[in-house]
Amino acid sequence: MLLARIVGTVVATRKDERLHGRKLLVARLIDEHGQDQKGHVIAVDTVGAGVQEIVLIVQGSSARLASGCKDAPVDAAVVGIVDTVDVR
Repeated sequence: MLLARIVGTVVATRKDERLHGRKLLVARLIDEHGQDQKGHVIAVDTVGAGVQEIVLIVQGSSARLASGCKDAPVDAAVVGIVDTVDVR
């Protein structure tokens, strides 16, 4: 799983039919302290996340197991909205 902050959305009027009705989010990877890391991920939203929220993202076969993503061409999915991160 990856920690990320939602920084935007993607609008694609032409896409695979299995992605119709799905919200695509741009997520900036962050570390456990909330500091920005290099890289962005485009992920299908499965939990109703919004801009500036911290989220959990899964990739690969785990993303295809996320709610509503079965048999869809998905490589990354938002599967959780983070309340807190506690690192000791």
